[in-house]
Amino acid sequence: MKITWKIPVIGIAAAVSMWAGIESSRLLKEDGLHHSTQGCVFRTTMGEESSEGHSIYKTPENVEKSVKKGLAWLMNAQQNNGGWGAGLHSRQDVIDPHAVSTDPATTSMVLMSILRSGNTFEKGDYKNQALKALNYLLECVEKSSPNDYNITTQTGTQIQSKLGQNIDVSLTAQALSNSLDYLDYDKKLKERVKKNLDVCTEKIQKSQNQDGSVRGAGWAGVLQSSFATNALESAQKKGAKVDEKALQRARDYNKGNFNTKTGDVNTEMGAGIVLYSVSGSTRSSAKEAREAEEKMEKARKEGKLAANAPVTTENLKKAGLGDQEAERYSNAYQVYSQAKVKAQDDRVMSGFGNNGGEEFLSFLQTGESLIIGKDKEWKKWYNNISGRLLNIQENDGSWRGHHCITSPVFCTATCLLILSVENDVQKLEELGK
Repeated sequence: MKITWKIPVIGIAAAVSMWAGIESSRLLKEDGLHHSTQGCVFRTTMGEESSEGHSIYKTPENVEKSVKKGLAWLMNAQQNNGGWGAGLHSRQDVIDPHAVSTDPATTSMVLMSILRSGNTFEKGDYKNQALKALNYLLECVEKSSPNDYNITTQTGTQIQSKLGQNIDVSLTAQALSNSLDYLDYDKKLKERVKKNLDVCTEKIQKSQNQDGSVRGAGWAGVLQSSFATNALESAQKKGAKVDEKALQRARDYNKGNFNTKTGDVNTEMGAGIVLYSVSGSTRSSAKEAREAEEKMEKARKEGKLAANAPVTTENLKKAGLGDQEAERYSNAYQVYSQAKVKAQDDRVMSGFGNNGGEEFLSFLQTGESLIIGKDKEWKKWYNNISGRLLNIQENDGSWRGHHCITSPVFCTATCLLILSVENDVQKLEELGK
């Protein structure tokens, strides 16, 4: 299924999105999942009420308060084994974080949000919780069968059903990569993390289909494939054993969901939702797009190209790249340049019609892409999305999904990763080198 966002009559798109929001709200209410739309989730998400009107929410002081409140809620949700859980897809009505089983995917998101928010395994208010979470993930990896694609025998979790059966290993690999930055104080633990990162990397590569996607796709399997790509890039940066061909196939798959000539977005593996596919295309092209621009800039300074020469295959050849490499970098640059714009379009950001965990994940991918690409537009994105998120935070400090991934734990961790992304600007820029 392909959807093209060349709709001249905005009223039609708005009408369709409004129906989706109303219908999903009706279904959620019938299932006992209806939450208070504090801050008017639907209106802000749909762009009917611009987040620019909520500047009072996104001051640095209020962002800091929001993050602290969200973290405090998450820490109270941690279970005795050190993990957190999202619960089963079949029991989305259960939102008590202590009434569900822990899972690696959700725990990984929480651990990354703790680290990004200024805590480490040595210091910070939540250092003990972070260390317990890390050990939980390491035990999951170490107990897993070498013949399995995933690191857990759990099935049917909210995250697996919506993103893919093997999402746990991709998010865990990302969390382990991030953790390595804070483990110089304990060489033994650091080596243990490296060893387990290699295990996760191998599993991700074994689960890859020939087209670069990941097996066991869920409702929005394109997100599983995109996060697998992210995980391989991060692992490679940390020295893990990554097959360059597998990584390139993963990138090409996600880039291939966006047609730069027509503007079409392939949403076949994205539940028909443009946002999910286009955020993945943006993220998977960001690193190569930045490299393309840097190669062009070098050639301009050396006089090989005119000062205003655009990024094209021919100009990249003049900059010294071979035919195939020039074409690949040029394509990545074009995908990134166009996909990032579409990913921030209010009509596209509406996603399913209201916020679920998939929307929050897509917002996160878009923002990290801009920073990885050293794109100055990331601050504009941040001002927009932070205003939206602070305006829909629950009174208890959590965020909740209103469709599909409704887990308050998973959604809160993802929102905190977005709000605290400024703390990782340098690391994300390093990832893009």
